Amino acid sequence: MPGLADCQGFLRLLIARGDPKAIPLAIGAIDDYLDMAPVSIRRSGLRVLQQDAWDLHGTGVGVQRSFAETEDAYIERKLAEE
Repeated sequence: MPGLADCQGFLRLLIARGDPKAIPLAIGAIDDYLDMAPVSIRRSGLRVLQQDAWDLHGTGVGVQRSFAETEDAYIERKLAEE
């Protein structure tokens, strides 16, 4: 999937840092992925990103968990739009 690995790696880094000021960066990364991914694979790519966020949520603490929850909520909104 084009750009998915880059997006996933970047989102993992942002979750690990857990900086709430970086939420716009996460949203931008997800939007960039959607802009470059073919329509036929967007939904499955979003599901991969969402599952990854939940996996990291399970191992994270405090701000990391909160960041992952925020990321998941944004992905869920994007899935509803697809």
